[in-house]
Amino acid sequence: MMRAVTRLGGARATILASLALCAAGGHELRVGLAALIANAASHLAVQVLKRTVARARPCDADGRAVALIDLPDPFSFPSGHTAAAFAVASVAGMAHPVTAPALLALATLVAVSRMRLRVHRPVDVVAGALLGLTGAAAAARLLL
Repeated sequence: MMRAVTRLGGARATILASLALCAAGGHELRVGLAALIANAASHLAVQVLKRTVARARPCDADGRAVALIDLPDPFSFPSGHTAAAFAVASVAGMAHPVTAPALLALATLVAVSRMRLRVHRPVDVVAGALLGLTGAAAAARLLL
């Protein structure tokens, strides 16, 4: 189950969700565009920080990765999946407040899945969530 949940924070799922909002037209077009911008902004920040900090993924005592899934890159800080999940969920939640608790709970599950699958530490997912929330706030301010 954790593998399925973690995929919800991947590029494919978050971009598709944003594009689905865009395709709905009307106000949802602006929501979808804001989600795409939030996702892109958080992704850019994640990639800069990953390469600047260059913190290794969780390892065993011999330095071998302990991840239970394939690793997208060797760096753990911050969590890109968590950032993407929070970026898209937060924008959609701001646009539709009644959905915010469920969407943020789902984004939190993505963060938990990243730790349960041993690809991130708690600080990685907290930083990813903060980046996603920041990207969402900026994008919402521009478009919503």
